Amino acid sequence: MPNLLSSFSWSDAPDTSYRDTLADNQSWSTWDSIERLCRGPEPWPDWLVTAAAAVDTDLGLLKSGKEADVSLLERAVPDDPASSAVMAAKRYRSTDRRLFHRDTGYTEGRRIRNSRDTRAVARKSSYGRAVEAGLWARAEWNALVTLYTVGVPVPYPVQIDGTEILMEFISDGDAAAPRLHQARPSKPQAELLFEQLREAMQAMARLGLVHGDLSPYNTLVSGLDDEPRLVIIDVPQMVDLASNPNAFDFLHRDCTNMVAWFSHAGLAVDAEDLLAALLSHAW
Repeated sequence: MPNLLSSFSWSDAPDTSYRDTLADNQSWSTWDSIERLCRGPEPWPDWLVTAAAAVDTDLGLLKSGKEADVSLLERAVPDDPASSAVMAAKRYRSTDRRLFHRDTGYTEGRRIRNSRDTRAVARKSSYGRAVEAGLWARAEWNALVTLYTVGVPVPYPVQIDGTEILMEFISDGDAAAPRLHQARPSKPQAELLFEQLREAMQAMARLGLVHGDLSPYNTLVSGLDDEPRLVIIDVPQMVDLASNPNAFDFLHRDCTNMVAWFSHAGLAVDAEDLLAALLSHAW
């Protein structure tokens, strides 16, 4: 093992005199301890805190879902107000603690590289259930990185550590951004939001990808007091149009769910027209 202290000077060390004063809801930032592939795509946003002296503070539960919980987490350098960021921490439960199991139709065409893991998942052993939770977390992480990189409006993926994903917290002023189903945009705002949705779905179609569970409940809206911004969330079930035999049906359902909401908001939009436009962009 290389001597990690050989080029280290104690004068360069962060002030850790507060090491023993961390509260029960605090821990050291794991940014430096995870692999590079477990960190978000570069260039890193300006708000990202990467300092070795940063402390993570769990601010409490934001949303409890059927298979994962989302909490607010502040990563900050003590006594440095400029080095502070609030993020969303999505933590997947093992399958024996979930309230809902995703349709296996989402996983058709996916493969587990490790044969031992494959057998464990098939047997539904305790280890297999833990592996499966990790697979869903990794699937969401990979999807977020892919979508963010090509400009699809998703939260910036900060890092993945086991079954926990840290990502950008989408806010609207001082509060969490509402879900689309809670929003009441004006007609011009709804038109702008629908155009953002269409562009995002077209970008996914060009990659041969389908969200698979898109609805007004997993899209967020910020900036309704000014210019609204649509953000797509909850992407672990994303499927490939080429390899998943259910992908077309999922895409049709995505179009139907979203068009129903925008029609109710007063727009003259049609699910079949949207589907045809998306398929024209696929591949």
